[in-house]
Amino acid sequence: MNPWSSPSLSETATALCTILILLVPFSVAGVALLNTGLNRSRSAAQTMLASLCIVGVAAIAYFVFGFAVQGFVGQPEHSITISAKSWGWIAAEPLFLRGIRFDGSRLSLVACFQLISVGLAAVIPFGAGSDRWRLGPSLVSAALFAGWTYPLFAHWVWGGGWLAQLSSNYGLGRGFLDAGGSSCIQVTGGLTALSMAWILGPRRGKYSPDGMTAAIPGHNAVIAVFGCLLALVGWLALNSAAAILFSNAEIGRVALVAINTTLCAAAAGLATAAVTSVRLGKPDASLAANGWIGGLAASSASCAFISPAAALIVGMVAGMLVPFAVEMLELRLAVDDPGGAISAHGIAGLWGVLAAGLFSSFAVAANGSSSGQVLAQVIGIATLLGFVLPMTYGLNWFLNRVYPQRVDSEGEWQGMDLHELGAGAYPEFVTHREDSFQRWSKP
Repeated sequence: MNPWSSPSLSETATALCTILILLVPFSVAGVALLNTGLNRSRSAAQTMLASLCIVGVAAIAYFVFGFAVQGFVGQPEHSITISAKSWGWIAAEPLFLRGIRFDGSRLSLVACFQLISVGLAAVIPFGAGSDRWRLGPSLVSAALFAGWTYPLFAHWVWGGGWLAQLSSNYGLGRGFLDAGGSSCIQVTGGLTALSMAWILGPRRGKYSPDGMTAAIPGHNAVIAVFGCLLALVGWLALNSAAAILFSNAEIGRVALVAINTTLCAAAAGLATAAVTSVRLGKPDASLAANGWIGGLAASSASCAFISPAAALIVGMVAGMLVPFAVEMLELRLAVDDPGGAISAHGIAGLWGVLAAGLFSSFAVAANGSSSGQVLAQVIGIATLLGFVLPMTYGLNWFLNRVYPQRVDSEGEWQGMDLHELGAGAYPEFVTHREDSFQRWSKP
């Protein structure tokens, strides 16, 4: 029997999932506000508008192409036979969501959930490209991501593809385990963020000719931290809905999912604050915000299958990883990531995927040990780093050749708000300064 078979939902589960799905957009709003707060003030409006447009483009691209690529367990797919074993690699669904009956079935709820969650994944890369990523190319990049990169990997994990089949074909735990999207949403978004940081290059003035790094602080820590609080609401819904829809979690496990998600975020945020206090003398608000998001990203993979004590450990490790990852990327690898997207979503998400194999009681109950589950998780991580990263880099590299993604030096100096939108996010501040100057300059 396929361990990821999808029995029909009860009326209670259908109603609960519907409510949870409607709350998932809070996670998108939280990430958008975090990216904006950690960005320069002269690019704040462009960051928020880009986030809104990216969500829209991603939803349309997923509606047209994405679901046809991803599909769902038990639905038609294209497979490859190797050594008499069938491995699913891509779905065979019709375009435009044709063939789905929107009657509250599990399949229709999955389509609705993915239409929203793909927007969250697509917004993540903009945090790494802010202050220099043009609006038009960022939307084309989001369409490529939502129409191909995201749904292809999601099919392998959530659509009954070959990573999920590691259980039935080779007896590795329950196959690749990702209850809430640490890999499908967070890591795919984080790896695309890394690709864009490489392609766009650092912001002007970030690195001196001799390699010294200049600090470019975010313009509003309050907005960034408020984004973390909104993200928590969205993640509670995201993890709970995904666990029910993709991992067949019982409704009663929603309480466990909420507890584990909250503990992961809390432990990660506090761990990052503690690390920065020790290393810098005082806690850093922007890094603590990234640590909080890193805890949420790490929580998703195993939120329904680990104990609260294990969730604390997962969160603490994620919170310690984030500041060191930010430092390594910025100081040693010269990767400029203003929003910390690579560290908070990519690195912490990878840890969450591995932690699902290390701490999941689900895997222990299935096999008596977690060794098979750990190997399945490692295979998934290797796929993300060895296939998804080169693929998303290649797609965006080619796009950059035909439709340059970075703004010119004049536009970057002027600021993305004025250059692309014709108005700043905070015009009253400028007006106030000019009026004051004129008033005090009169004889």
